[in-house]
Amino acid sequence: MSSSELLAPLDLAFWHLESPTHPLHLGALVHFGPVPAAPGHEPPVDVLELLARRAAAVPRLRMRVRDVLIPVGGAAWSADPDFDVRRHVREITLPGADFPAEATRIAAELMESPVERGLPPWEMYLLTGAPDGSFAVLVKLHHALADGMRAVAIGAGIFDEIAAGRRPARRPRPVPPRSWLPGPGRLLDLARDRLDDLGRAVEVGASVVGASVVRAGRLDAPAAALSAESSGTRRLATATLPLDRVHRIRRTTGGTANDVLLAVTAGALRRWFDGRGLPLPGADPRALVPVSRRRPGAAPGSGPGNSLSGYLLDLPVTEPDPAARLAAVRHAMDRNKAAGPSRGAGAVALLADRLPPLAHRFGAPLASGAARLLFDLLVTQVPLPRSALSLGGAPLRALFPMAPLARGQSLAVAMSPYGGQVHVGLVADGEAVPDLDALADAFTAELDLLDP
Repeated sequence: MSSSELLAPLDLAFWHLESPTHPLHLGALVHFGPVPAAPGHEPPVDVLELLARRAAAVPRLRMRVRDVLIPVGGAAWSADPDFDVRRHVREITLPGADFPAEATRIAAELMESPVERGLPPWEMYLLTGAPDGSFAVLVKLHHALADGMRAVAIGAGIFDEIAAGRRPARRPRPVPPRSWLPGPGRLLDLARDRLDDLGRAVEVGASVVGASVVRAGRLDAPAAALSAESSGTRRLATATLPLDRVHRIRRTTGGTANDVLLAVTAGALRRWFDGRGLPLPGADPRALVPVSRRRPGAAPGSGPGNSLSGYLLDLPVTEPDPAARLAAVRHAMDRNKAAGPSRGAGAVALLADRLPPLAHRFGAPLASGAARLLFDLLVTQVPLPRSALSLGGAPLRALFPMAPLARGQSLAVAMSPYGGQVHVGLVADGEAVPDLDALADAFTAELDLLDP
């Protein structure tokens, strides 16, 4: 990438939506098997050194955010002249008695704190201490840096199979400060572009505002269990579902594998509410299902930053029959797809992408709580490469994605298929959802209902 690049409006929105008690980064907890023994008299692989070297070779991970003069309120990615990968990659040794549980616990704690501003906004932690030599890596990337698909493309640079096909990045040469003051002709073009963007923003904004007003006026509010003021704490739980069973259900009922996973999510929430001894919500909770706006056929990580829209889906937790829940999800998602990702309140990301930088800089604190007017939780699927992956020869066993929590919400669900399994990562506010493990267990139980 170039030595300096403006943040897109949506990236800028994510940058300004963050606060010290409400971090806005994506994450993944990646489990690996043991590193194989080195042949002959070769020294064993130093995983920390390898991880640091691989991360430093990803150009995007050497970029930090700095303010610019034009456009007013804007910011740019620029190469960090003092980049030191050791400030981003660290090792933590955990008690080995129950390594997976300890890795999950420490990952939740590490996700509580924002990444340091002024530096490239990412962190990686090598988690060691398992008796069998297996280990885990926690990856944190600020949402301004990437959406889910872009995050996968960036993070994939640590894997043996990806790194082998890439030349090591050269240390960027110092570049003189670049002026963002365009000439008169470019200023006119910028003004015309801004008017076009504002016109499209009005169209999208009408849908968003209309849905917000209707939702705010509903008397049958969704479950309070999914709404909470941020405590600044995080809890993480995981589940693993056999992918062949998901596809077997899809072949029998129609629709997509994602429809099946959304229906499983709805059933798991219903079971979780019941396990808490709480009545079902008066209205089905609404999920925001992110949709990539990258062109069909484009590489998963093509283009910088975020390229997102979204669908809104009422998860049918009040429906007692699992098959009927799946049918309801399938029909609702078919309607969403027919309308397209540029219509409806789910396209709120498109609205953010049309607003001027100054609106994000000063409006983000005011708009940060608006998510609860549109949806109750985020449910996203993050695709991974289908080929087998490894780090230092250690095979990748599982990758649990972690989505950020919207302000005022207590739960986010992310799923990634890999190696014949669907790895589910649940992120919750630590005080609002102390029983997150019970929800994780409910995912397996609900899949059993759809595929006895």
